[in-house]
Amino acid sequence: MERFQTIQLSINKPVSTIWLNRPEVRNAINAAMINELLSALKYAEEDSQVRIIVIRGKGKVFCSGADLNWMRDAVNYSREENYREAILLSELFGRIYACSKPVITVVHGASTGGANGLVAASDVALSADDTLFSLSEVKSGLVPAVISPYIIKRTGEFPARELMLTARRIYGKEAAERGLVNHSFPAEELDKELGETIEHLLEGGPQALKITKSMIRDVCNNWNFEIAMEKTAGIIADMRTSEEGQEGMTAFLEKRKPAWVEKYKMNI
Repeated sequence: MERFQTIQLSINKPVSTIWLNRPEVRNAINAAMINELLSALKYAEEDSQVRIIVIRGKGKVFCSGADLNWMRDAVNYSREENYREAILLSELFGRIYACSKPVITVVHGASTGGANGLVAASDVALSADDTLFSLSEVKSGLVPAVISPYIIKRTGEFPARELMLTARRIYGKEAAERGLVNHSFPAEELDKELGETIEHLLEGGPQALKITKSMIRDVCNNWNFEIAMEKTAGIIADMRTSEEGQEGMTAFLEKRKPAWVEKYKMNI
């Protein structure tokens, strides 16, 4: 496994946790971190024994957005150089969004600027109530461009407009009310709630979770209503006749846990 400088990859199967690990600079994002996150996500996604990926931050905050030195260098970049780095960041958020396994982001302390792309692109985002959120780009004369597809998907158009245009600070509970995160809890309860979310996900069939994620992306992005009617009927027909679907339905009728749940329990 690759050695990382800006992140830490912890694999406790069936869960893989990716830690942002630059606490001395509030886990600020730079090009090296983006590349390492892409590598870690690929590694975890390709490991057949990993079923869930968690993204967290070491130290006092989840992530403070773009690294100041990285931004200082970008001032002197050409448009083409800036474009290449923006595309790399876009690929990171896209990999999280399209990951075949559930991705949970756990946010504490603060999530500012581009950090919110990590939050918004994940399947489930959990926050501490006292976490500060800010889409602060416009205050620096910039635009929250690369994160915008995921922020808008999460919050809807007009809540996103307010957050992006005003750049005002909000905290965990309001972030949950606006849909930027799924749930917000007192900081001391965050690990417990993470554990419960993981337990719920592990009760789902591995293939069922993978196909559900793919289906949601297609329904939201690729299929019109008529195509969705046809495609989704095909999906359920395929799953009912699949090995996993047959096991799941039989377990339900026999009032027992399906094999994938029992296998997970045997391994802990």
